[in-house]
Amino acid sequence: MEEQKQIANNPPYTYFVRNDPIMPAALDVFTILNKHGKALLLAKGLNIPAAVAITNIIVEKMLHGACKTDYIKLDSEDVVGKRMLSTIEISISKT
Repeated sequence: MEEQKQIANNPPYTYFVRNDPIMPAALDVFTILNKHGKALLLAKGLNIPAAVAITNIIVEKMLHGACKTDYIKLDSEDVVGKRMLSTIEISISKT
């Protein structure tokens, strides 16, 4: 339920990185970037490397410097008091 509230509070240019193939996800982010002029990638745990890979594909390969990474925010959250779960938030915008 909390995740649904979190999804509802995010802007329309937010992309949640899940356990999907990298290239289709990069194309989804590319579409968001073209539509809104910016994209916000959110990932948790083992999906963090995929979020970084998607960002690199967009910024360095697809748009060749026509966009930039605004910021990268790393954090962690407590999961049921047992362990910490890392999270990442990457903001990309067109220049």
